[in-house]
Amino acid sequence: MNYRMMGRIISAILALEAVFMLPSLIFCIVDGVGRTATAFAFSMLIILVVAGLLFLICRKASNKLYAREGMVCTALSWFILSLGGSLPLWISGEYPLFIDALFESVSGFTTTGATVCNDVEALSRGVLYWRSFSHLLGGMGVLVFLMAILPTLSGGGSTLHLLRAESSGPSVGKLVPKMRKTAGILYIIYLALAVLDFIFLICGGMPVFDAVCTAMGTAGTGGFGIKNDSLASYSPYIQNVCTVFMFIFGVNFSIYYLALLGQFKQILKNTELKFYILLFLCSTGVIFAFILPSYDGVSHALRDAFFQVSSIITSTGFATADFDKWPEVCKAVILMLMMIGACAGSTGGGFKCARVILIFKSVKRAVRRTLHPQKVEIIRRDGETADESVVNTTNVYLGAYVGIIIISTLLVAIDGKTLITDISAVISCVNNIGPGFDAAGPTQSFASFSVLSKIVFIIDMLVGRLEIFPILVLFSKSTWQNGSIKGKNHAV
Repeated sequence: MNYRMMGRIISAILALEAVFMLPSLIFCIVDGVGRTATAFAFSMLIILVVAGLLFLICRKASNKLYAREGMVCTALSWFILSLGGSLPLWISGEYPLFIDALFESVSGFTTTGATVCNDVEALSRGVLYWRSFSHLLGGMGVLVFLMAILPTLSGGGSTLHLLRAESSGPSVGKLVPKMRKTAGILYIIYLALAVLDFIFLICGGMPVFDAVCTAMGTAGTGGFGIKNDSLASYSPYIQNVCTVFMFIFGVNFSIYYLALLGQFKQILKNTELKFYILLFLCSTGVIFAFILPSYDGVSHALRDAFFQVSSIITSTGFATADFDKWPEVCKAVILMLMMIGACAGSTGGGFKCARVILIFKSVKRAVRRTLHPQKVEIIRRDGETADESVVNTTNVYLGAYVGIIIISTLLVAIDGKTLITDISAVISCVNNIGPGFDAAGPTQSFASFSVLSKIVFIIDMLVGRLEIFPILVLFSKSTWQNGSIKGKNHAV
């Protein structure tokens, strides 16, 4: 294990985190919130000291990073990042309990958007900004950001392992030959879309601070609101803008790169994009049909249906209506969207449309093999043969995904809440959605859950954002053994 390289990466992440706290500190100073300003300043000092010590200890590290080290480094980085992000929330007293501050920080960086705060409008602007900024940083990934700006991280084959561990979807590829350039392209597209979203919100008359926080939450598909009613009190124009941009950020970012290159034929062949659009439209149609009788107009019902489907399928979690009061069939559709999620390679959460397609094709192949044992069956994706290792990994991922939901639900059930509360809360956290149903619904918070349940949710959120394997690797005995693992531990 190259502990020094891992330490150097974590030190860089912590240093960046401290720098990124500066705007929140400025907000607190301008607003005269002395205690919270002190909390941010003290947190920045603690984080910088830890980062400096780590750098001094690990400055002579080798650039080589193996697959298991990439997994471990990614998992540890996200936990330490969340731990550092929780410090100002807790020290300021705006989140009196440390477990609540940690829950909120993990929820922010994993772009879950679940909150333990019952009155977000009582929070200072510095804390509101920090919550929303954590979505922006966590959406595309802090390690991807590091790859884009630090040349020293692009050597030794480490970048591919880190990108694989942090990025979403069944497989990760390069947009261009060099991984650093791939990371840079991803972040440029990501930030450009976020700025465009901000401009559209400003044009709709949204206050600048509100537009900044909302754009960051939309870009990261996070969902932390700065109003107690989320986005319900904003104009229909602003809600429609958010609907469109939430959908946009749920698309694989390689699609936008192909669009910039003018390769529209390749885009039209993308099966996942077609499935995503079809699922979005069909779900909206079903929900619209069932909620229309309870609305005073077609346009209002259609707007809420489009908004909530876009919010849930992309795992953003913003709300304009209390969908917990919608008909049961609508809640069933929403629960399905929570689990399926957005496209691979997007900032959205969930199981991912690409995996769902692979699972369907695997089942179809299994049925055909049962009927025709001698026939050779292959699975194709966008006209190309799918790698069997990707198919097998997807099947294993499904098993682990279901197992984690079952175990987490059993642990959370100790609280004695309703079954729909427990299941929806777990599914919401594992898929980085935010709201669930009943006591975890869009008008509620996670404050009423026990410390044990909050710890389970924290783990679930990290597991969901890092797509299970990097977290599981931490608990594998072979991870911490010296030497290679059955000859498979080769650097790229």
